[in-house]
Amino acid sequence: MSNPIVQISKFSLKYGHKAVLTDLDWTISEGENWLLTGASGSGKTALLKAIAGLEKSTEDIVVVFDKASDTKPVCQYIAQWYQFKNVEGVANFYYQQRYNVQQVKDTLTVNAELAHYGKENNLSLPKVEPILNALGFAALRNAQLIELSSGEHKKLQLVKALWLKPQLLLLDQPYTGLDIQSRQNLNTLLDDITSEGVQIILVSNETEIPTCINRYGEIVDGQLTEHFAFSSKSLIVLEEKEIPEFLHEAPTSSSETLIKMVDVNISYGEKQVLKNVNWEIKAGEKWLLQGHNGSGKSTLLSLINGDHPQAYANDIHLFGNKRGSGESIWDIKQHIGLISPELHWYFDFNATVWQSIASGFFDSIGLYKEIGWHKRTQVDELIEYFGLTANKNDLLSALPLGKQRLVLLARTVIKNPELLVLDEPCQGLDAHQTLQFNTLIDGLCTTNRTLIYVSHSDDQLPKNLTHQLLLRKGEVVHNDIYKNRIYKEELESVI
Repeated sequence: MSNPIVQISKFSLKYGHKAVLTDLDWTISEGENWLLTGASGSGKTALLKAIAGLEKSTEDIVVVFDKASDTKPVCQYIAQWYQFKNVEGVANFYYQQRYNVQQVKDTLTVNAELAHYGKENNLSLPKVEPILNALGFAALRNAQLIELSSGEHKKLQLVKALWLKPQLLLLDQPYTGLDIQSRQNLNTLLDDITSEGVQIILVSNETEIPTCINRYGEIVDGQLTEHFAFSSKSLIVLEEKEIPEFLHEAPTSSSETLIKMVDVNISYGEKQVLKNVNWEIKAGEKWLLQGHNGSGKSTLLSLINGDHPQAYANDIHLFGNKRGSGESIWDIKQHIGLISPELHWYFDFNATVWQSIASGFFDSIGLYKEIGWHKRTQVDELIEYFGLTANKNDLLSALPLGKQRLVLLARTVIKNPELLVLDEPCQGLDAHQTLQFNTLIDGLCTTNRTLIYVSHSDDQLPKNLTHQLLLRKGEVVHNDIYKNRIYKEELESVI
């Protein structure tokens, strides 16, 4: 019989007054690699943090390391998101800061971060090379941490964990923000390190998992149930909900052509991020924007959102006006409803759910103005639609990530904008929430509303897409009518 490396007995956990886990029992034996599933908010992240000793001190969880193993006798938790710090140890960056060339030197480079981590953990630098190459990260050695996209930050944390080879590796939604090829390469790397003695617990909503996974558990009603096979297919039944009345009709478009870019180039020193990009978006079109991690998607969207200072040096027309002709950032943002991983990172987590949604009227990171009865009613209607009524007065920080994302998605649509810019909107959502949100987007976009939707997952898309822009290393490689799976075909042709 295999020895247990993790023994959990009658473990309970509450958030506020809500019981998340109740008298949970779980034994993880040598050689077992687990996939842990469950609805958003069921307690998966809390359980991983508790095993890693990050949640609270408890005698209900015992982790036993094998001192004879070649792996590191530690338990390492890789969070869904990672908050990096500047050279002075401060993490309070602002949303547009990564695009400001005057401030990118405020953080360490990837090389410096890896050198520090390797020295701290007595690791050989040459051994990180294959991992960097497999995750497509080698070219970013000299990049500042603040310049990295959300997907690239996730890759950096995975690089460090795979390099360390801890005896127990806890991975919380590791595929979030990763492109298709990076996901496949990550699975191969996980198979490799588990063959060397590392054991993993993987929390994921994805259908493609590494072959090393040999145990399957699901958290339901605070308890863990073991399944004896993995099934990626489940019937999702949505409760039929009427879209709030104020969202039924899209606002009048400000121009026949909402976005027009002509030979746009963006550089940081010698690094060119966008190269001769031409893109035109007409009112009512629904665009899918795709490309590998670091292909320039976030930078391209920052030009549309008014967040990038280099927009003034390029030929860009937004909502009928040439960029730099006198309009302010707020003039631009009033046309747009935006969600992105970066916006989520930098949002004010001391705001309540109600305040967070209401802030969408003003495009602010938190609510700083009083709003009238009519708008308050609209906020309440959206809270009800998204199933957040019980959380209305909770702080955003008190919610699981999936519900945080639902709050910010509600914020995105609250002002009924003519253009929706949805950058990986379903990160952190479970399958039910993803279908619910994409159903809402399909309902909103039956009108003359315009959409830009960013996703690495071809199976998590709304149905009403009409056009597609595909980037590779900052250059446009496809700009045409939407064709399903062209992104995967493009990746395969490169590989």
